[in-house]
Amino acid sequence: MSVQPGWYVDPADTETRRYWDGEGWLGAPIPVDATPPDGPPPPEPVTPPEPPTPPTSGQTSPGPVAPGWPPHQGPQPGPQPGYGPPPGHGPGWGPQAGPPGWGPQGGPPGWAPPGDQSAGTPPAGQPGWAPPAGQPGWAPPAGHPGWAIRPPEPRPHGLRLAGYGRRLAARLIDLALLLALNVVVNGWFVWRWAQEWAPYWQELFRRAARGDTSAEGLPVPGEQAGSLLVVILLIATALWLAFEVPAMAAGGQTVGKRVMRIRAVPMAADQPLGFGRALSRWSTLGLPTLLWYCAGIGLVLQFVDSLSPLWDHPLRQALHDKRAQTVVVEVPYRPASAPSNDRDQPPGDTP
Repeated sequence: MSVQPGWYVDPADTETRRYWDGEGWLGAPIPVDATPPDGPPPPEPVTPPEPPTPPTSGQTSPGPVAPGWPPHQGPQPGPQPGYGPPPGHGPGWGPQAGPPGWGPQGGPPGWAPPGDQSAGTPPAGQPGWAPPAGQPGWAPPAGHPGWAIRPPEPRPHGLRLAGYGRRLAARLIDLALLLALNVVVNGWFVWRWAQEWAPYWQELFRRAARGDTSAEGLPVPGEQAGSLLVVILLIATALWLAFEVPAMAAGGQTVGKRVMRIRAVPMAADQPLGFGRALSRWSTLGLPTLLWYCAGIGLVLQFVDSLSPLWDHPLRQALHDKRAQTVVVEVPYRPASAPSNDRDQPPGDTP
């Protein structure tokens, strides 16, 4: 999901705001406490380059000539060292010449007058004209084709986005705790389900040891095997719901997220998720557990959801984050003795 265009606090300088057009920053920053205008900022005026100084008589290597500066049009009064008509020209010679080594119409080497297409570039001030690349301070205008600018990483509510490694570690911690709960609550049902399937697997392994690959005459699991599997999945889903939703609704953190110092927050404001948003977020990832019964389709859906932050930019949202409109951010470390200061964060959100 992309960030909507608007005025946001600049992550690089929290004392200013800038306009985000959905792909990059646009225009000059304004003070963070100033009222931003409606819509994008007006285009910045283009300052024309300062014309260089024409060469003087004492210069041996003249610099660039400003457009519109009159070049030498012929011999000047008085002696000019190295200046004169080319061989073979008689009296009356004048325009279109200059000192040896100078360009057309008396300009310095490589110079072309305004409107002369021999230089290969349009005159200064004409559409498409730009100072040559490589000059000090030169840069293509904003939005220029090929001007690749990587926008800064979004910081929702002034907090850094959580990396995938920390999110994965938090999820594995939670799954380990859920597995321990299932051993206690769901263990008897799992043992009974395994007993229903035991004759089938034992006979299959005995035939495999003899090299027999036939499937005829294999014991059939009992009628209770399917019912036990449904009960096991229902209990596992209920345990996951009770483990995650209340904790996420209150503080945006499960046990694993607390250990890894990350939490989920709404995109709209830095506040608790609430039960409805927490339930919507969990259901996208947790309810497919019931579909494990259908050839493991639920497990595939959960696997894709878990990997989705790897290719989502710029907010690194999983599919369950997109449904609940949440993002996962890092919890800044604050020493216990350090008093909290709400003035550290300027008003307004960053994209």
